[in-house]
Parts: sequence; structure tokens; C-alpha cells
Amino acid sequence: MANCLVVQHVVPEPAWAILDALTRAGIGADVRRSFAGDPVPLDASDHDGVVVMGGPMSACSDDAFPGRRAEVALLTDALARGVPTIGVCLGAQLLALAAGGRVHQGADGPEIGWGAVELLPARHGDALLRGLPEHLPVLHWHGDTFDLPPGAPLLARSARYANQAFRVGPAAWGLQFHLEVTPAAVDGFLREFGADAARAPGGAPAIRRATAGALETLSPWRDLVFDRFAALVDAGTGAAAPDGSRHRFADISDS
Repeated sequence: MANCLVVQHVVPEPAWAILDALTRAGIGADVRRSFAGDPVPLDASDHDGVVVMGGPMSACSDDAFPGRRAEVALLTDALARGVPTIGVCLGAQLLALAAGGRVHQGADGPEIGWGAVELLPARHGDALLRGLPEHLPVLHWHGDTFDLPPGAPLLARSARYANQAFRVGPAAWGLQFHLEVTPAAVDGFLREFGADAARAPGGAPAIRRATAGALETLSPWRDLVFDRFAALVDAGTGAAAPDGSRHRFADISDS
């Protein structure tokens, strides 16, 4: 059975809909809760997929983030092996670092709450995002941003921050926004990160009011994206050695 490593940094940010998709595909989830002291491997040799979630720490500092360098090493190795990988929010920033990009504080301040992202033409040939509409409501919750890694196609942008989603190579994606959210996920953000929510337009009440409608639009596309990712993980033939050899993937349909 295929297995996917999931790195969870804080209690309110498990992988939510990503875990649901892995379960639907019959893929085992090896969840490492770094906040609870679970060890995070330095390489992806024992896993068919890698997911690195978000958190309030900085991708650029070891302060309050003692495993930061190890996670960058893990993502660097996953890229070398061609292991299907998703980084969400902080995870996207760590993936950008691993691929040679730069992470820095956002010049336009925190982007928090529901807002649209524009999916760019590069999505049309993308294994996860092909067929998605031009605009989607997503949950933003970040203060830092990143410069694209060299050669990485930009897949999505928002009015506030240009770099919202990218791909490195054929099978590694960084999502600055939270595509994985469910009603319980939004409740967790509002409960645990109330000070952040207060900085959004209209504060927590506005986020809560917008949630049902946003998720009604988002959910079918969210599930399609993560089901496609699960199919890539399931199609892998085992972790390749970082000597230029790669995973082989089955042809994943557009369904």
C-alpha cells in the first residue's frame, strides 16, 4: 500500500481534505505531529508522497521552529526523488526555499480571510489544477510571502500577493492559500488564531459569515485537486534514489 508523509506543525492545522483524499484512495497517512515531538525524516526514501502543512512560525528562522532545517532537507530530497509533494502556506514557503526561492515578509501586510485567487493559464497543463475555473474563493492566512523558485511556473495569484501557487518539476506544488479547509478547519483557525482573524476585513464574524458560501463553491474543486494528488501518490513505484532516477507515474485522467 502506498503511504504519504504528512508533517503537521500545530494542533489546528492538520491536513483536513488532503487526508480525506488519501483515505478515499486507500493510501496510508504517516502523520508526524512536530508540535508533539514526532520526528520528521530528513529524506523521503520511505514514502510515496509528502505533504507539509502550515503554521505561524517563520520559514526563515529557527526560532520556535527547531525542525525547520530538517524539513527543508526533506523537501529538497523529495524534489530530487520526484516524490509527489504538496506544501501548504508555511509548507509552500519551505518548498520555495528548498527549490532555490526566497521567503520574506509580505510588503502589503497580512492576507487573512476568504478571498479570490486567479488561476493562471499555466494551470491548463498542470496535473492538479487543469480544468479549474479562473477564479476560486480560498482561505488566506499568511503574513510572509515568497519569490518563485527558478523555473517554477506561477499557477495562481491574488490581488494582494502575486505568488499564490507554483509547481516545481512535474510533481511538487506550493499553495500559499488554504485549499484544504473544511468547516471544522475554519472553526479551528478562528478559535486558535483569533488575533489574526481580528486583522481581516470585518474580523472573525466576516470570515464566519462567508464560510458556508465559499466552501459550497470551493469544495468540489478542492476534492478534485486532492484526489488527483492522491492518484499521483498511489501511482508511484516507490521512492527513487536521488541519482537522477524518478518515480514512474501512471497516466492520470482528467476526471
